[in-house]
Amino acid sequence: MTSGKVRIALDAMGGDHGPEIVIPGAALTLARHPDTQFIIHGNEEVCAPVLAQHPALKAVSTLVHSDIAIRMDDKPSQALRYGRGKSSMWKAIDSVKQGNADVAVSAGNTGALMAMSLFCLRTMANIDRPAIAAIWPTIKGESIVLDVGATIGADARQLVDLAIMGSAMAQIMFDIDKPTVGLLNVGVEEMKGVEEVKLAAKILRETALPGLTYAGFVEGDDIGRGTVDVVVTEGFAGNIALKTAEGTAKQIGTYLKAAMGRTLMSKLGYLLARGAFNELKERLDPRKVNGGVFLGLDGVVIKSHGGTDATGFSAAVDLGYEMVRHDLMAKIRTSLSDSFGHRAAQSASDEASGDSAA
Repeated sequence: MTSGKVRIALDAMGGDHGPEIVIPGAALTLARHPDTQFIIHGNEEVCAPVLAQHPALKAVSTLVHSDIAIRMDDKPSQALRYGRGKSSMWKAIDSVKQGNADVAVSAGNTGALMAMSLFCLRTMANIDRPAIAAIWPTIKGESIVLDVGATIGADARQLVDLAIMGSAMAQIMFDIDKPTVGLLNVGVEEMKGVEEVKLAAKILRETALPGLTYAGFVEGDDIGRGTVDVVVTEGFAGNIALKTAEGTAKQIGTYLKAAMGRTLMSKLGYLLARGAFNELKERLDPRKVNGGVFLGLDGVVIKSHGGTDATGFSAAVDLGYEMVRHDLMAKIRTSLSDSFGHRAAQSASDEASGDSAA
């Protein structure tokens, strides 16, 4: 665990509501974590009056003016063209690169944020592509699912890298020495799935990487069950799973609301079971698990839901705080280094066995 202040850079202009949500959200995090400092990037004319409403936050914050805000509907290429070096989003990320902040948090356009983060920070050594890791509510508690939309497709080595990075995050989030990892597949049988997934399973099964316990294939319904601590998939399938889960939660909520108001008896039943329904609502509330971690970059970047409120944005900032306080980057680097050593040793052993057999 690192010591000292955690320095958090905020893209105050990101998201659907900008400073009106970002700044109060940061104030909530500060109340929980007094050992934080903030660099707030945004239009000074807009941000300063909101910041003035939170004296405690203002006392530990630096406001850096930015003329440009990335729009939520911009394509990544557009955002890079007009926002590189100038926008509040870019400046928040660059403050991490320059060593002025430990983590950047934005509720802005996901594609633009990933493109700018990748362009500004680059990837860690031996990592081809970054991933978005989401915290997923389950029957047992929470799991980590990645990739939920950073990149489409992945080969076997990239899937193994996702397993390693996700496990490092799970060690921090769940305080587990060797998180269980499953590969998302169309079935649990070894012969099922596309070749790259089956090859990744073979590597994870035979290499016995330190820092994780490979549990085999998992199916879609295993995510919500909490069958494993970390679910690994490529970004296309992961994003579909995420959007499906979010839509299903809203669908269930709509059904329950309609059913509870249909008759006098159902209204009475709701009053009697209100505590249980409130608990269900709490569990399904995306604000409680808001925040995706961009893994594989040479720096920590957190993505918040664009339409969240101050409570939700604060949850994303809290996530960034935890990733820095428990030194996510060092854990990932150590895990990757150990895994490459194990894989090299395994390859050498396989080659020696082949030569001996010959």
